[in-house]
Amino acid sequence: QVQLVESGGDSVQAGGSLRLSCAASGLSVSMYCMGWFRQAPGKEREGVALIGKYGAIAYAESAKGRFTISKDNAKNTLNLQMNNLKPEDTAMYYCTADPAPGSCLVSKTPYFNRRGQGTQVTVSS
Repeated sequence: QVQLVESGGDSVQAGGSLRLSCAASGLSVSMYCMGWFRQAPGKEREGVALIGKYGAIAYAESAKGRFTISKDNAKNTLNLQMNNLKPEDTAMYYCTADPAPGSCLVSKTPYFNRRGQGTQVTVSS
């Protein structure tokens, strides 16, 4: 049974940092395109970052220069380091996974065939 379990969400002030983690079971992060997307209340899902099967990385424009995605194949985890957080980063953040190489685009992360339950990030001004 595939499970993706996110952790690390919290409430922080603008300019702060958070590190989100995603523990995967039932699949190997080394064999999947892994990503993060977010959804704020009343807004559409937005792809944030992804890391491909062989380590290629891509970010949404809103995340470039502030967020860093990484994975630990040995621990089977996915991480998202978020620095210089802004109020507009407030959202539920979801870990996602997809085995198909053609799906490995940031814009497609909200539609990957596996996702976790999410972790809430709240940034106050």
